[in-house]
Amino acid sequence: MPQVTLSRKVSFSSGHRYWLPLLNEAANREVFGEWASKYNHGHNYVLWVSAKGQVNESDGMVVNIKWIDDILKERVVARFDQKSINDEIPEFAHQSPSLENLLRHFRDTLRDLPGEVELTALKLEETPLLYGEWKLENDMITITRSYEFAASHRLDVPELGHEENVRLFGKCNNPNGHGHNYVLEVTVSGEIAEPSGMMVDLGKLDEVVNREVVDRYDHKNLDMDIPDFSGKNTTSEVVGLTIFDRLKEAVPGQLERIRLYETARNMFEVSR
Repeated sequence: MPQVTLSRKVSFSSGHRYWLPLLNEAANREVFGEWASKYNHGHNYVLWVSAKGQVNESDGMVVNIKWIDDILKERVVARFDQKSINDEIPEFAHQSPSLENLLRHFRDTLRDLPGEVELTALKLEETPLLYGEWKLENDMITITRSYEFAASHRLDVPELGHEENVRLFGKCNNPNGHGHNYVLEVTVSGEIAEPSGMMVDLGKLDEVVNREVVDRYDHKNLDMDIPDFSGKNTTSEVVGLTIFDRLKEAVPGQLERIRLYETARNMFEVSR
């Protein structure tokens, strides 16, 4: 019998700091770099919890959402909302409250969901530009960072002729081109280092993506200004593949995927 996956969202606001009490100041700054601070900063976290199971014939549900909500209120909201994670959550008294460690914590504390469902995935958003994911299928945690760049282009294949290009690409074949505010998501995995609790240096990730993509493509005409696309039709599929190739050997950690949002309605994903 087919299985159904249910995903439920919960939000909580917490403060935390990247500073471990067992380390001196020099060691904390060595471990956490620019994020090291003795003082808290806060986030409005959003947690998506996904669970899979078979639909119960008696009530037509894979699991009663109220049961899921009760668990999330007890184990997530009541414990974390309006709290200092370092100071008020015992599990984080001596470990970093990184996205990676928070995902591991929620993975372990939410495994025994009610009903006959199995926890399959978590997505924890720390900011609109940064989120982490865990998936049961490979027990992998990934970190995703978002970037933006504005660029113009024209969809055109000279060999096809004017009429066929207009038929295929419509307004996107406009002779003077058109532009997009692209949103690029870069997802990486890796070994979680201790004691930082982090897989990659986000500063290094930002440096690489900005150098290889954002600074290279922003406010450029992709067809005329970027040698990467010489002789190519700059569809988002082609742009996405090119970005993936530019980043796969350069980013810290393992590049798992990129997602390129061309508009609010179009998204293209390239994965390894």
